[in-house]
Parts: sequence; C-alpha cells; structure tokens
Amino acid sequence: MQMLTGKLWAIKEAELSAEKQDIKGDNVLAAWGHQIRSYVLHPYKMVKDLRTRHETADTIAVLDGDLDAFIAAELKL
Repeated sequence: MQMLTGKLWAIKEAELSAEKQDIKGDNVLAAWGHQIRSYVLHPYKMVKDLRTRHETADTIAVLDGDLDAFIAAELKL
C-alpha cells in the first residue's frame, strides 16, 4: 500500500511540475537584447515597446505607471 501511495504521489508531482512549466514557459534571461521596453531619457525622451512597436514621448507618465497604451497595443496583436 505504501508503494502504491508513493507511486501515485510521484505521478501527481510530475503532473504539477509539468503544469507549472507550461504556465511559466521558457526561462529567458533578463539580459541585453531581451528587454520588453527601452527608455531613453536624454537627449530626447522616448519609451518604446519592442514587442508591439508602440512608442510614446510621455516618459514621465510611463514611469509613473501609465501603461494603458502599451497594454492596448499588446491586446491588438
């Protein structure tokens, strides 16, 4: 009975691990060239989303958390 319980536990753990991996996806390093947005604050002001190609010159609003335009651009893809 203990062997059966152990095998069932191992199967359940494998299923949970596979589900977590599916949700998490591939592990991507946050290195140069893998960023989502680029921020340029000097000499001109520009925030550009590299996935959606959406860009704005209102850097202060973006840094304060106004990401609605970027979210809308992502949803349109």
